[in-house]
Amino acid sequence: MQPDSPQQQNPLLETPSRDSLDSQPPERHNDESFLMEIFKFAIIALVIVVPFRVFIAQPFIVSGASMSPTFETGQYLIIDQLSYRLETPERGDVVIFRFPQDTTKFFIKRVIGLPGETVELNGTDVIIKQPKDGIQFLLPEPYLTASNLKNDFSSIQLAENEYFVMGDNRSASSDSRIWGPVTEDLIVGRAFVRLLPTSALSMYPGDYRQSATTTDLVPLTTETENQN
Repeated sequence: MQPDSPQQQNPLLETPSRDSLDSQPPERHNDESFLMEIFKFAIIALVIVVPFRVFIAQPFIVSGASMSPTFETGQYLIIDQLSYRLETPERGDVVIFRFPQDTTKFFIKRVIGLPGETVELNGTDVIIKQPKDGIQFLLPEPYLTASNLKNDFSSIQLAENEYFVMGDNRSASSDSRIWGPVTEDLIVGRAFVRLLPTSALSMYPGDYRQSATTTDLVPLTTETENQN
């Protein structure tokens, strides 16, 4: 009976070895499946995120004091890039655009003058003239503070695709007063959400949309009245 013992034991000893060999292919298969799932997730994320950032919204961080006190350095903004594909910028919008003299740089300013208008700077006053309608008015700017004002004296006629933009901190802003108007094709989008700091969380931060028909505009004498 003793010679049979090794023969009975050998299968028992070989069994763990066969199990271990059989178990290796499933482990490799699981690793490959896991890597494939990660790859698929990355592709899906790219397909969703890239178009979203390119065509709908993207983040920007404010740098500089040109829009103080409305925006301060380090504030984190989400920019709406979709709206201006459906409508044009309005006076009072806070817009992000490519700097006309170096399109690799992005600026944040407020829209002051619209296409076809004449913008006249008279001291700290901004006068908007609309030649087509013979209307002119003093622009109300409640977003300005006395400490940020600056005396300017100039006048510019805007073409049909040009916008006159200025920073809210007039004494420390490089804007259309210095390098001229911004063409519509350079405007990236509109400030949509201020995420950080959380204490300043808001939608359409600094927005003060207005048009020539709003009731808070200060009308001046029209060109028709001047001719009389």
